[in-house]
Amino acid sequence: FTEPLSNCIDCSADWSAHTVVEKFFPHYVSIMPKNSQHRGYGKVFATPRRPYEKERLDQEMKYLGEYGLRCKREIWRVQLALAKIRKAARRLLTLDEADPIRVFEGDALLRRLARYGLVEEGKLTLDDVLSMTTQMLLSRRLQTVVLKLRKAKTMHHARTLIRQRHIQVGKQLVNVPSFLVRLDSEQFIDFARHSPYNVTTGTPGRVARKRHGAAE
Repeated sequence: FTEPLSNCIDCSADWSAHTVVEKFFPHYVSIMPKNSQHRGYGKVFATPRRPYEKERLDQEMKYLGEYGLRCKREIWRVQLALAKIRKAARRLLTLDEADPIRVFEGDALLRRLARYGLVEEGKLTLDDVLSMTTQMLLSRRLQTVVLKLRKAKTMHHARTLIRQRHIQVGKQLVNVPSFLVRLDSEQFIDFARHSPYNVTTGTPGRVARKRHGAAE
């Protein structure tokens, strides 16, 4: 510049740093990182490579009905999580059995899967992790476990109870149907303290209060 930058800018206007860069240094704007590049999370699901494959479409429709899922994105999320687990197992299998990384990370992976009831503790190896299926993860969802514990009449009823905040795991109220339940937490699944379905501490629901008022 042949003159000071203060002479080029209207000092009475509210100029931000980005506005100055965009006006006087436009070639830098194209290489400046976007805010989305600084986000601390990645993809949680991956769409199928072949969107119109008949066998996969039929299998997904079966999962939707059997496990009471809202959309196919819930299936893709589980499949991506399973793919990451199998990828970690394949990477460890390329190492020597005596390698400390394989011993440490392999045992940690198997212990984590055993906590969620996906494998039997002490009876599974990394080779068996590759044979895990999507149904194994879907069966550990809170929605499925609530139905198995006979807290709901149907799979869709279980989802409704969870979304309407009637279910708690231990002391934690959980309203996410895809919450993965650990084996040691399964026995603590019950109706929430404020829920009308809780016969000990629950408060009467809207219909019960209305009928009680009409009776009086």
